[in-house]
Amino acid sequence: MKITLACAGGMSTGMLVKKMEEYAQSQGLDADISACGLSELEERVAGTDIILLGPQVGYQKADVIALYPTIPVLVVDMLDYGMMDGEKVFKTAVEAMEKNK
Repeated sequence: MKITLACAGGMSTGMLVKKMEEYAQSQGLDADISACGLSELEERVAGTDIILLGPQVGYQKADVIALYPTIPVLVVDMLDYGMMDGEKVFKTAVEAMEKNK
């Protein structure tokens, strides 16, 4: 599974990506998780199963959906993002992907 996180600049989601990767590995799951700035999303989206938006760019969800209508788009919960709860964000992403099948 490929998960792409997009935020204002790609920096703040880097720590969350690390936590998500650690959780996926602890569960024996093969996950390609990366972070980028919203402006870089077009270059990074190929093969992505779900796009997660950082809360600070959540207001652009409709625009991202319009650009990538076949890929589920989810805004990361502000509390989960602030707490860097990689496990919860990962599980939420997986649930959203399963609902979209």
